[in-house]
Amino acid sequence: MSAQTATSQFRNALVARRDELIALTQALIRIPTLNPPGHHYGDICDFLAERLRPRGFECQLLRAAGTPGDCADYPRWNLIARHHGGGLPTSERSGFGALANADCVHFNSHIDVVEVGAGWTVDPFGGDLVNDRIYGRGSCDMKGGLAASIIACEAFIDTFPDYTGAIEISATGDEESGGYGGVAWLAEQGWFDSQRVQHIIIPEPLNKDRVCLGHRGVWWAEIETHGRIAHGSMPFLGDCAVRHMSAVINAMEETLFPDLKTRHTAMPVVPVEARQSTLNINSVHGGQAQPPDDFTGWPSAVVPDSCRMIIDRRFLIEEDLDSVKSDMRALLESVKDSRDGFRYTITDMHEVIPSMTSRDAPVVTTVSAAIEQVLGKTPDYVVSPGTYDQKHIDRIGHMKNCIAYGPGILELAHQPDEYVGVQDMLDSAEVMGLSLLSLLHN
Repeated sequence: MSAQTATSQFRNALVARRDELIALTQALIRIPTLNPPGHHYGDICDFLAERLRPRGFECQLLRAAGTPGDCADYPRWNLIARHHGGGLPTSERSGFGALANADCVHFNSHIDVVEVGAGWTVDPFGGDLVNDRIYGRGSCDMKGGLAASIIACEAFIDTFPDYTGAIEISATGDEESGGYGGVAWLAEQGWFDSQRVQHIIIPEPLNKDRVCLGHRGVWWAEIETHGRIAHGSMPFLGDCAVRHMSAVINAMEETLFPDLKTRHTAMPVVPVEARQSTLNINSVHGGQAQPPDDFTGWPSAVVPDSCRMIIDRRFLIEEDLDSVKSDMRALLESVKDSRDGFRYTITDMHEVIPSMTSRDAPVVTTVSAAIEQVLGKTPDYVVSPGTYDQKHIDRIGHMKNCIAYGPGILELAHQPDEYVGVQDMLDSAEVMGLSLLSLLHN
């Protein structure tokens, strides 16, 4: 069979599945896998396993027991599904181990979605189809990508049942909260070992004409300023921790934020504004805890003795994590030197080293060629401003042949009225299928 004939056959099989792709995406959106706390992980994994098993996939549901957030009410379930090509020796057509003389292509998608938020004009979990767009929380990030990868794999398998190699699809939890109950745990268990998986595509919504090579680094930390409690009518007898935190923020505004604007990267980060170092103040909480919504009384008159700030520092591949942390400690020490009674603690929460796959990696060149074939243009090579699960595949799994590629517009992620375009999913699924054709078909 010629390459042109094979491509034509796959395209026909994919186009015939348009309605099935829409229905699958809608079904996934309608399972409200909100994280936190981690609703319905088991339900969506069961749903996917029930779909994939009759199509010849071996499926394992794996609970990341003991990981952050895992508990009886919100167990951290993940799914690994594997299909073996008929071109393999009979002895290698089952199980999840390494293949002797063939490759495995793995599609990894996270199943969790962020909170809904305000501003929606449609049902966030309705999966409404309007003007060739499917709306709902997680439609873009990234249930549309999950659905596209499944349909692409099924169309490929049905068209070329005697392919040589294996295909894996994983549905994993907790990406939106760091991935520790999903890909990180699976990587620790060896599921992304380069001996058993050779090519990894993560269908994150980075736009269908882009190949995402990696992401910036991140350091999250909690800064706490300490004071002394006293009666609010006599604040001079206490020490206000909130005022101390105000001094920290003022120092950031005067020195750190201007300095970060001068630090730029050669990484092709999108949007271009993220090609500099950034710092976000995620939250500030000082004084008494917020009362319950149904409380009708007044707060008591006290000077706050504690104020906590969560910081989100995104750094560049040209920066060193130790120096990133040192910059913040130096700022806090400068405030301490200039302010009477200033006391603080700083606690690491989590950290991620920047990751970037080489442009000449096999998965990059293969997907790039497929994008040119489907869309008639040379793809853009980009780096994500935020991290995604490639960090664990790289850092823990030591697997470098990994990219993000999938349908969806990056800027729609986590927004109200989030949507994914049906044609974008079809085009991305075609790219994924032609990539399988290149990597696994005889």
